[in-house]
Amino acid sequence: MEKLTFLPFGSIKPIGWLKKQMQKDIDGFVGNLDKIVPELINDPIYGTGRLQKHSKAKDLGNLKAGDPEGNEQYKWWNSETQSNWWDGYLRNIFLLGDKDGIEKVKKYVEAILKTQDEDGYIGIYGKELRYRFNSENGELWSKASLYRGLLAYYEYTKDKEVLTAVKRAVENVMLNYPVNNSSPFSSGTSFNGGVSHGLTFTDVLERFYFYTKNQKYRDYALFLYNDFSNTCQSEADAQLKNILNPEYKLQSHGVHTYEHIRALIIAKYASQSAELSRALDIYLERIKNATTISGGAIGDEWIAERNADATHTGYEYCSLQELLDSYNLLLQKTGNAAIGDKIENIFYNAAQGSRNPIHSCIAYLKTDNSFEMSGTKNGETGTHRKQTRYKYSPAHQDIAVCCNPNAGRITPYFIQNSWMKENEHTLVATLLMPNVLKTQMNGSKLKIENKTRYPYQNDFSFKISQTKSSKFTLKIRKPDWVKTVKTDEIFKIEDDFIVIEREFAANDSVSISFDAEVKINKDNAGKHYFTYGALLFALPIKAREIKGKNYTLNFSDVMYEPLSAAKYSFKKNQTAKYKNGRIEIKLINGKTHSLEKTALIPVGKTILRQATF
Repeated sequence: MEKLTFLPFGSIKPIGWLKKQMQKDIDGFVGNLDKIVPELINDPIYGTGRLQKHSKAKDLGNLKAGDPEGNEQYKWWNSETQSNWWDGYLRNIFLLGDKDGIEKVKKYVEAILKTQDEDGYIGIYGKELRYRFNSENGELWSKASLYRGLLAYYEYTKDKEVLTAVKRAVENVMLNYPVNNSSPFSSGTSFNGGVSHGLTFTDVLERFYFYTKNQKYRDYALFLYNDFSNTCQSEADAQLKNILNPEYKLQSHGVHTYEHIRALIIAKYASQSAELSRALDIYLERIKNATTISGGAIGDEWIAERNADATHTGYEYCSLQELLDSYNLLLQKTGNAAIGDKIENIFYNAAQGSRNPIHSCIAYLKTDNSFEMSGTKNGETGTHRKQTRYKYSPAHQDIAVCCNPNAGRITPYFIQNSWMKENEHTLVATLLMPNVLKTQMNGSKLKIENKTRYPYQNDFSFKISQTKSSKFTLKIRKPDWVKTVKTDEIFKIEDDFIVIEREFAANDSVSISFDAEVKINKDNAGKHYFTYGALLFALPIKAREIKGKNYTLNFSDVMYEPLSAAKYSFKKNQTAKYKNGRIEIKLINGKTHSLEKTALIPVGKTILRQATF
């Protein structure tokens, strides 16, 4: 049984600091990626530039030295780049109410719909190639990344023409890859990362199940997962046989490993299988062991049977988005409050900490302990692949323009899942942030504005507006770090949700605050780290900024070298105090061996930093 129900995209919008950050992104690289790398975003790969038998891989501007062998993957890369970018761009634009941007999005959607063939096909391959593969391809992956954005557009605009077009396109897939009578994931024995990415087509199927409750979409998703599990895949962590093998350790490309959680979740609910339920539990436990204290799961770029480490394992921005979205789905299915803590940890710590707080750009790869950002992981040398991903960039074109589009997706996806319904009389604040919800409750319009500076403060004012007074239940997730709950409301706590059930006036409010304390924790390596509320704190390291490649509109890559090589350590029995947004603590300077007063700040406000001591 599924505990909660999603709300359509656009039901929840940002306010406060979160809205300001989104506007900064739209004014920055998220809103201008089509100008920064126009040849990638404007490639007509879904239309006049569809791939044919003798199509050659395009020059994407990447160095390729850090990629696995095989030119076939470069043929479909532009579909991922542009579709994920449009998905994030249109969601930001709608949530911000950007009129010019909305017109731009409308023209884009109209252009995509014009590429649809009479049989319903929307994709990147000509008729002689489509659905006829025995090697690496992006057939399902190019569709998944495109259709997700189109469905968000439909949910916001209620444009039935778009829904009809995507439905016909999905039916075209189901016709050409008949359920239980074909093998979409059979592609030989070589590298097939694009084929493995195609398992995310289950995202589209799950959304159609959300709209229609038609079991055929779930059955097809189960078929895809089973076929994926029973074929040769280069990214095989989520294959059922590997999950059920107690000796198996996660080793695949991190992004695949985390996005495939969703397919496993959907397959479990499609089949109601005890075996798949057990597999999901095993898989989630393995991912927990691969996740750092900031919520960043290993993705630099292959997990390679490692456990998370604050210094030696990095995480990819793509991985952050995909793991966050997988946890969103898990939260909806289970209603487990602890999943909300994981989602907030990813967004408020790993993701914010991978943004550049000065320039509009992000890190492709980042570590919790970030001692330098000059291309390699904390200055490591001698790796078998050339590493340039540890820097900040508005595009990262020298590697792949994948993380920057996903950086545009993560905030709208985070916001979209911050409210859900438990039933027609119960609303659940699943994730905490400054936002405003508009929905229907008891047959009338309801608006709830959550005025807060969370996670930088832990006070909330839920301003409620409705047509007339009505009785409903408001549930607010209680994070696991909360020491005490303060409110004048009569409430009870059920499964770590604060439950308020009463008659709410047409104009009403609920005020609530959480007491927190500085926590001194230990990671799996025995190192100490400090948290206050939802935030992980770190010691900032002063650095010299070095400009790299210049793009258009004054966007450029930036790297950072530390001005000091001193590392700090924790001395027993030292007390930490939270004051004015900082944690004050005495730490031992590794160079002078003396105890020094230090001030730790949220990782999201750092560039170089030390997070474990």
